[in-house]
Amino acid sequence: MLIAGATLAGMPDRIDGWTRDEISVLSSLSLKQLPPARKDSSNAYENLPAAAHLGQRIFSDRRFSSNGAVSCASCHQPAKQFQDGEPLGLGVGTGSRRTMPVVAADHSPFLFWNGRKDSLWSQALGPLEDPAEHGGNRLAYARVMQAHYRKDYEAIFGAMPNLGHLPKDASPIGPPLQKSAWNAMPESARHDISRVFANMGKAFAAYQKTLQYGESRLDRYVEGVAGGDKSSLQILSPQEKNGLRIFIGKGSCITCHNGPLLTDQHFHNTGIPPRRITTPDLGRFAAIEKVLKDEFNCLGRYSDARPELCEELNFIAAADHTTQAAFKTPGLRNVALRPPYMHAGQLASLEEVVRHYAHAPEAAAGHSELKPIKLSVQEVQDVIAFLGTLSGPVVHRQMPYVAAQSRPDK
Repeated sequence: MLIAGATLAGMPDRIDGWTRDEISVLSSLSLKQLPPARKDSSNAYENLPAAAHLGQRIFSDRRFSSNGAVSCASCHQPAKQFQDGEPLGLGVGTGSRRTMPVVAADHSPFLFWNGRKDSLWSQALGPLEDPAEHGGNRLAYARVMQAHYRKDYEAIFGAMPNLGHLPKDASPIGPPLQKSAWNAMPESARHDISRVFANMGKAFAAYQKTLQYGESRLDRYVEGVAGGDKSSLQILSPQEKNGLRIFIGKGSCITCHNGPLLTDQHFHNTGIPPRRITTPDLGRFAAIEKVLKDEFNCLGRYSDARPELCEELNFIAAADHTTQAAFKTPGLRNVALRPPYMHAGQLASLEEVVRHYAHAPEAAAGHSELKPIKLSVQEVQDVIAFLGTLSGPVVHRQMPYVAAQSRPDK
């Protein structure tokens, strides 16, 4: 397999109509070029099989919600690319943004549409206490862990705290009664409960790291082109190939949707209309302060990282005009299988998406980075056809069960 940037000496000047430079660009999109996700120093348990098995079990447990009807899998449905197909996330209430898929999320330095979390384990905690998502509280969750998962939890993280003398519900960010109960607890008890909560997130993250994308038709085609395998050149239709050519050429899609996951992992304002024009979502602009103040960030007391290892947080860019209404570039793998689109499901189809980017309307807040692109009706359809070649399986990387002695030293 040709790797991006490798010498093309000895190859024909063109293969299936692609120049050497274009083949190098195509190769950079291959899933085989995806490097291993960076080690998350803030989670000492991320590669522990026992933690992944625990995380998988609690991922589907509806007891981790205020009404006993919502689990992580309610929105991140395996049958729907680990999202839910809804414009807005639906938990105990209705959220304000679309559910993002969690497949290959371990490659992202910041999570959620606005990047308000800086690790996969910290990301998993947000929805649990969000009133529109799981709507629960961390003391109640600790009780569920103790009642139903104590043996597995303690084999990984050590002894659970004594909860018998504590109230039924308490949370630092819940409704007034829960906040009052939380503040009335000794600081040591609050710390113990938050530690259990953080460890839940680390188990979730260990499981989510096992979810990765499998090979698509684009990957097989690119490998064939780069390897000179003529039998592979028919994997894509002429229409799909033309869509690919527009994607990496005049459409400039690859500017942001690049690399094996087809995302630069950054945040951009692309003029997507807000759901509420009077109160536009400020996206990244409003999230930077949140991630810096998050008690579960890389620099927090529940992180397993040394401060100097928290590079993304230590060197985070300040909020300014470029971050207003800027949202995460979503990866495009399996994109044709998971409508609707954009951060709040504003666009129902890929045709609407392509037309939006070609038209490049002014942003309701901040400044859109887009510039108009002239695409014919046929070219729009060609790009849509190409996006369908990115569909492939979701691969669950199985991890053998390992018992208590696998607990990492800290």
